[in-house]
Amino acid sequence: MKVLKSAKMEQVLDRLGQAADLYVPMQRGSQSGFYSWKTYNKDSDELMFDILNVTQPPKNVVLPQTEKMYRFKQEGMEINIDDVCQDTQPKIIMGIRPCDVKGVEHLDSVFLTKGYIDEFYKSRRDQTTIIANACYNPGANCFCDAMGVNPTEPEAADVILREVQGGYIWEAKTEKGEAVTKQVADLLEEQDAKLPTLKEFTRKVDYEGVAEKLKDMFDHPIWQELSDPCQNCGICTYLCPTCYCFDIQVKTWGEEGYRFRCWDSCMYGEYSLMAGGHNPRATSKERFRNRYLHKLQFFKERYGASLCTGCGRCIVACPVGINIISIIQKIKEADTGA
Repeated sequence: MKVLKSAKMEQVLDRLGQAADLYVPMQRGSQSGFYSWKTYNKDSDELMFDILNVTQPPKNVVLPQTEKMYRFKQEGMEINIDDVCQDTQPKIIMGIRPCDVKGVEHLDSVFLTKGYIDEFYKSRRDQTTIIANACYNPGANCFCDAMGVNPTEPEAADVILREVQGGYIWEAKTEKGEAVTKQVADLLEEQDAKLPTLKEFTRKVDYEGVAEKLKDMFDHPIWQELSDPCQNCGICTYLCPTCYCFDIQVKTWGEEGYRFRCWDSCMYGEYSLMAGGHNPRATSKERFRNRYLHKLQFFKERYGASLCTGCGRCIVACPVGINIISIIQKIKEADTGA
């Protein structure tokens, strides 16, 4: 089998970064996330391939936090589109964990299926290669297996890395994976290596039947209890690998400008505010309920899987300790009178 020695990691990153914009997990100051290899500063940044997960998922690579959509110019009574800003630059996400790979799969479902194709998303996704880092040692807040994620076999990965003594087993899974493998073939070694064994998860939750039960819980009093601590800060949505709410705005100067979209959050009152002033989700409880119904019921009904991938980021980041595992458990235990 092919093995990438840890000592050759930076050589591989340099090689892959020559032909594509390469994103890798780094600690940068007080933040950790996926940053472009071109911006790496060895004096201040730290590579984090051996860390279970970074704070910010690589969602922004395929769905940027802010992106221009098109430029326009008004000429008399006509408005002409000067330039559609589709990103076709080759990209590689390397070191992404299976929970985040599953997150990309869910974004693919939203933006590329059910009769609708988002061309801005598609132009980036078609040019993105995923080199995943399989997980064999679940963290204290990990529960991906309970949400339908295989931590050792991420399905949408083009290459899978498996950490072994002194390096990583390198396994190409797709044509994209074979292409990047050829780029670094001389830096990989043929070697026998023993595959790791998946360790037991500390966090456990039973999601089975939750989506079906929630169909009868829209007006259940449990939502007031669960939402009372929530500050509607939105940090859970920004750190989530699957949240995809966005707003579309326009920037103009004189007779020209551009339209852009940017991340938004269903936890904010303005997100559902209508032009006439009506807001169907005016209260914190209603916004909280919508978020968890979307994660646990609505998405599964439409796409066949929970929108939560069990990465645990929201558990760690929530300033008031809201825990999606506890929410699932309370839903399971709730009396619906059925």
